Amino acid sequence: MLSAALAAAFQLALASQPAAPRDPEAGTRGDRPVNAVRLPAPVVVDGRLDDAVYALHDSITGFTQRDPTPGAPPSQRTAVWVFYDDANLYVGARLHDTAPDSVRALLARRDRWVPADGFFVFVDGYRDRRTGFYFGVNAAGTQYDGTLFNDEWDDDTWDGVWIAKAQRTPDGWTAEFRIPLSQLRFAGGERQEWGVNFRRDIARLNERDFVVYQPPDGAGFVSRFPPLQGITGLQPRARREILPYVTGRVATLSHAPGDPFRSGTQVDPGAGVDAKLGLGNNLTLDATVNPDFGQVEVDPAVVNLSDVEVFFPERRPFFIEGQNIFGFGVGGSTNSWGFAWSGIDFLYTRRIGRAPQGGTESAPYTDRPAGTRIVGAAKLSGRVGSWNLGVLGSVTRREYAALSDGTAQWRQEVEPLAFYGVARTQKEFNGGRQGVGFIGTATVRDFEDPALATQVNRSAYVGGLDGWTFLDADRTWVVAGWAGASRVGGTVERMAALQQSSVHYFQRPDAGHLGVDPLATSLAGWAGRVSLNRQRGNWTFNAAAGGISPGFEANDLGFQGRADLVNAHVVTGYRWVRPTDWYQRIQFNVAHFRQWDFGGNRTFNGVWGNTFFRARNFWAFGTWAERGFEAYDARLTRGGPLARRPPQFNFGGWFESDDRRRVIVGAEAGRYTASQGANDSWGGGAYVEVRPASSLTVRVGPSLEFINSGRQYLQTSTDTLATATYGRRYLFGDLDQRTLSGNVRVNWIFTPRLSLELFAQPFFSSGRYTAIKELEAPKTFDFLVYGTEGSTVDREAGVVDPDGAGPAAPIAIGQPDFSFVSLRGNAVLRWEYVPGSTLFLVWNHNRAAVGNRGDLDLGESWQSLRAAPADNILALKITYWWNP
Repeated sequence: MLSAALAAAFQLALASQPAAPRDPEAGTRGDRPVNAVRLPAPVVVDGRLDDAVYALHDSITGFTQRDPTPGAPPSQRTAVWVFYDDANLYVGARLHDTAPDSVRALLARRDRWVPADGFFVFVDGYRDRRTGFYFGVNAAGTQYDGTLFNDEWDDDTWDGVWIAKAQRTPDGWTAEFRIPLSQLRFAGGERQEWGVNFRRDIARLNERDFVVYQPPDGAGFVSRFPPLQGITGLQPRARREILPYVTGRVATLSHAPGDPFRSGTQVDPGAGVDAKLGLGNNLTLDATVNPDFGQVEVDPAVVNLSDVEVFFPERRPFFIEGQNIFGFGVGGSTNSWGFAWSGIDFLYTRRIGRAPQGGTESAPYTDRPAGTRIVGAAKLSGRVGSWNLGVLGSVTRREYAALSDGTAQWRQEVEPLAFYGVARTQKEFNGGRQGVGFIGTATVRDFEDPALATQVNRSAYVGGLDGWTFLDADRTWVVAGWAGASRVGGTVERMAALQQSSVHYFQRPDAGHLGVDPLATSLAGWAGRVSLNRQRGNWTFNAAAGGISPGFEANDLGFQGRADLVNAHVVTGYRWVRPTDWYQRIQFNVAHFRQWDFGGNRTFNGVWGNTFFRARNFWAFGTWAERGFEAYDARLTRGGPLARRPPQFNFGGWFESDDRRRVIVGAEAGRYTASQGANDSWGGGAYVEVRPASSLTVRVGPSLEFINSGRQYLQTSTDTLATATYGRRYLFGDLDQRTLSGNVRVNWIFTPRLSLELFAQPFFSSGRYTAIKELEAPKTFDFLVYGTEGSTVDREAGVVDPDGAGPAAPIAIGQPDFSFVSLRGNAVLRWEYVPGSTLFLVWNHNRAAVGNRGDLDLGESWQSLRAAPADNILALKITYWWNP
């Protein structure tokens, strides 16, 4: 007992000694190797660090602060050991603390960051200085893992099967890891050298210490890793993981009386299997048959009055895991900007299993699938020689809508049998100083109903090349770029509709460079962008130019909102990253941007700036402002002539408090104005997050939006008398819209492997059109307001007339005022009963109501929501991880 007490006292005294002065830049260079020791027998991973090997071998202790004071000695002593055997990599860390009672141990779901003390291991097994894996554990035992790519970026969607244990001790805490070699990627060989790094988080001080750190004004993280030496006689382990699952689903769905398709309660059992197989040393095959994603959180409600599709992020585990492999056009440069640039995602996996696209004939009762069933999918990733490789393929089944007139039933095809495929390769040279890559996607569909072939593309192919090169040895300046081409095919009816869709608008009557080809059976185009980036030092710079031709189309397996544009910008800024007595970090940026269509019409022209300030108490504040100068709007009339874009001025700000506290607050707000009554809107949101206990987090975030727009598009009406606007009348409204919504989240973590998460989103929105009007002439922002100058408007009948008793025909507009209320939510109980095997119990709730009440009355909206029919789904899913 006495000897143990003396040893503990000696360790505490050692931890309390001030660190010796050091070169502040030494911690940024990975020139000191880390040694790994081969073990004759496995270590017992319990977090105690009481195996004999810890006393027999030296530890790694040379850490340096990155935050809050870059280059400073760490406030606490850390000792790390690295061992391995033929099956596992072991890491042990003794995290001394002079105030052990202040070690913060907060429970969280896996990969959910909380301000707790933690320890992380980073491994670059290929020693390519750009990619790798990370593994972490906090003082409460919550695990973190993910992949590293592009030298500085990380992706937490990968979930490996490994073990970490944490223990509190009288002088701090300890962490111990066992990482199976099957979870890592490395080349075989008698002697190997990996890259490795370690990070310690001390939550109460907002401190992060690394063996080698990336300066806040520097570039490169993985490329700085010190070598991990001493690894001999290792070969990549065979990777065989099988994950079968069974599901049960009970649903009570809203339905009309007499509905033959929905009545009472529906019970649906299911089963499927996921697999992960190693193919040789460097390739991994992931496959899924009949996948189920019932545990995935629902998308938030929105009211979209624009002509651009709403982007929802991918949430399904099979598709998000390793998604960075397919990232295109993002290599080399770690700092990118886009001002009015319509970015293109060459791969948007939510297209796989999407809601059926085909319409149906009118019938009293219709049962339409909410999504397309995925028969199977496979993903191949890894290395072939010096090339990184990713291949994804998926088949979705043919889907039908069931229809009934109350006596007879029939079905109609609404989604064809389809194959989706993507291949991505990338090669890096000179330690990542240059790189080149290729991506190709393919979508092929098989139609049973010829009518559906007039609504959906038959085939789509997209390909692209990307690359980068650093211009100096310090990797300060980098040039990056990409170029791509597309070709889609289908029936003449489908191609005519695609040309006139909101992405392309080939029918614009005053666009000499465009025109609809009514006999076309294909559409082709190109796109590309190049950028110059300065990403080291206090001064930052970025310039980019790009274009998307009118015929480029990537939406079958990608995401693209716009075509027919040429865009350029220049942005520069300055950052103060070395803390002083009154700030932690300050940064500002200013930019100028312009955009044109392929006819040479300037469609955007503006300047922008922002500021960022983080105080020494770790509160953060920011502001931004944008001035848009007069330009043309090629999309306001939704395929009609150009309109003038009035000058605009927008500005806003935000703040967030120190996230280490039990109560965290934040807020943001923005003001949006444009001349001639084009816009006078504002919106904002706030959140409060409370941690009443180390295992419980409650977050409430309301938001409010007031839109007063004088340019909300309503419809287009053909009229040969409207000669000034090419034989069509383009109708708009002065819209007064109010939206109130909120997100409520509760996370209750019982253990690192057992959690309950609750989510709810109430949503209330209404819009009233105070004036109906039509565009008077192209390239203007002048309108004829109905009810003036001889025109008439009958809001009760829903009819306007451009010239009253004159020859122009009246136009039916219906009742454009609207209201929408909804409540979406779910509850997910997750239990990882053994490593890699999980039980999910999920409840989903959805109810909504629509109307034509134009004002936001919360009392009536709440009553409408309570009276709305609800859909409730209770699902159970059990997976079992098998490693044969």
